[in-house]
Formats: sequence, structure tokens, C-alpha cells
Amino acid sequence: MSGKRADYITWDEYFMGVAALAGMRSKDPNTQVGCCIVSDAHKILSMGYNGFPLGCSDEDFPWEREGEDSLHTKYPYVTHSELNAILNFRGGSLEGSSIYVTLFPCNECAKAIIQSGIRRVVYRSDKYADSESTIASKKMFDAAGVAYVQYQPTGRRIEIDL
Repeated sequence: MSGKRADYITWDEYFMGVAALAGMRSKDPNTQVGCCIVSDAHKILSMGYNGFPLGCSDEDFPWEREGEDSLHTKYPYVTHSELNAILNFRGGSLEGSSIYVTLFPCNECAKAIIQSGIRRVVYRSDKYADSESTIASKKMFDAAGVAYVQYQPTGRRIEIDL
């Protein structure tokens, strides 16, 4: 009889890794955000990354952070990873699921997370913690009973050869 392998990755490492990998699909030159929605039975339900909506060419819309007005920036056009993952889900209900995301959700994504029934947010970075958007997200999560917890990196390096 042989024992099981001891160096396998944890569920949190796995799902945050999937979220980070999804974020690598983003064509945004400044910020790549990915997420992964997971059932309470550890099944991946959906994934997403930040980018333009279907049919909106990456060549025809701006990726800039600043412009002569907001219409010349990415902000009115980009769909965030969380909303993409929620909209990409085709299986029924997200009630009771968790979302792993590489950046703490903005207030608009927080609304979608709450409305979709997601009950737990695991985030990697909270670099905009002092922004009004993030403060509003946390206030809504607290009111709606959505738990949010920062992912604790293990320091393990995971490499994939393709």
C-alpha cells in the first residue's frame, strides 16, 4: 500500500491559480484581473477576466487610462472579470457559491455578486482599499451577509509548462 502524494495544492491555491490564469487572458496593458466562481462542492462554475464585451474589437476601443474625456479611456467599455464570469455562467443558480478574484471587487461588481447569490469573496489584492468604490463594496457585502476574505499566499511557486 502506498500513501497519497503530500505536495498537492490546496483548494484555495487551485482556485486562485485558475483566477490568475484567467486574468492572463486580459489584453489590458495595465491591469489584468481574473476570477473563478466555485460551488460549495469545489466545482468550477464559471471564469472571467477584464476585457471588452463580445463584438467590441480590441483594436477599435481605447485601452488608455487617461484621455481627452472618459470616452477616450477604457473605463466606459471594459467589462470587469467578476461581471464577465457571472454573465458567462450558463448552469442555473450561483446561490451559495464563492468567487475567487485577483483584485477586490468594485462597487458595480459587488452589486452583481450580491444579486447573483454568491456568498463568499476570496480576493488576492486590495490595492484600492481606500477608494470610495471599495469602501462601498465592503459596506454592501457586510449588509448583504457576503463574506470576504483575503487569500493568504503560501509562497509556493507553481509552474506550468505548455
